[in-house]
Amino acid sequence: MSYVPFPPSRSSPAFIFAISATVTTVLPGSVATRTSKAEPPSPLPLRGYLSPPTTDPLPACDCDPSVVAATAATADLDIDRAGKLEGAFSPYAEQVLVCTGKDDWASRVEEDEGADGGGDVLRGFKALFGRGGRFSDPFHNVSFLASSFPSPGPHPAAYLLPSFTYIPSIDPSQDSLVSLSKSLLLPETLHPMHAILDPEHRSCLTRAPPSPSSSFSISSIPDPVPVQDVMILICGHGGRDLRCGILGPLLRLAFRRTLARTQGISLLDDDSYPQAPSQPSPSSSPSTRVPAEQMTARVGLISHIGGHKFAGNIIIYVPPHATLPSPSSSSSTGLPHPLAGCSVWYGRVSPEHAEGIVRETVLAGNVVREHFRGGLDAERKLMRI
Repeated sequence: MSYVPFPPSRSSPAFIFAISATVTTVLPGSVATRTSKAEPPSPLPLRGYLSPPTTDPLPACDCDPSVVAATAATADLDIDRAGKLEGAFSPYAEQVLVCTGKDDWASRVEEDEGADGGGDVLRGFKALFGRGGRFSDPFHNVSFLASSFPSPGPHPAAYLLPSFTYIPSIDPSQDSLVSLSKSLLLPETLHPMHAILDPEHRSCLTRAPPSPSSSFSISSIPDPVPVQDVMILICGHGGRDLRCGILGPLLRLAFRRTLARTQGISLLDDDSYPQAPSQPSPSSSPSTRVPAEQMTARVGLISHIGGHKFAGNIIIYVPPHATLPSPSSSSSTGLPHPLAGCSVWYGRVSPEHAEGIVRETVLAGNVVREHFRGGLDAERKLMRI
């Protein structure tokens, strides 16, 4: 399989590799080989182990036996394995992941019922942002999803991505949802097409931080917490599509097991919630400050993101200040992660792909072409590879 570094350096061998159209092919149970455009790649079956552009042999994937068995069990699912995958992606301004603590939901998540209150929050948001809603804007797409992450309190928490923000509690009341939307979800500037709207309507669709003179409540807005973890999100919406319902939990297990045994990154438990970072003392010298911590990751299921036929579908978010982990220790190298602040969407992911995706995308910052559906760069522009 082939991959491209993002963004590639024009002076690096990886960039030369990318533009020369070389590909890496792999055979089940064997090693990877590199072929040039003068020598067409052999028609070898896809094994799912993602390899870097190298002529050196790679060890066979040390997959857990249960992962191998799970992959074999999904072989008969009706998955589109031939259609064009790249570009099967709709741009968006924000994804709001409402934490429900559940692994599956009703087909329409806003109709989901339960003591977690996630359905109430999703209904409220969709009434505001859906067609005909107060904040409906065809040029500012905000997607509202249910997630399996639990909440620390009686009200649902939420992740805002790619803002990399965590809201510990969201009251489902309209006042609270309007306050959150005006403070964090609406655009700061409108699309030029909105110039024809009257000033009052433009003001309604624009972000406005709360103030004593605001028409919405300040007290109903929770304190946001920055998200500093890699987020691996897997569509597991069985209430919407059987393929995702089967593959989602298997992929979550595969990624968790891979992360648990991978050096350079730490898997966080679901019940460890994002915390506000502690600030070093201004008087402390660089030599006395705490060194960069180990990269951390969270893995969870989410509701429908489109493209069921390309299951399994995953989204990887790398936090803006992420650095590359050291391959020889649990610490950071201090070097900027090539995908810092980006989201990468993959399709046709099977459990046996987890090890390669963690190594290539999460740890090294490479985008895997064979699974790439789309993504947003750090400036929220469409990612091109």
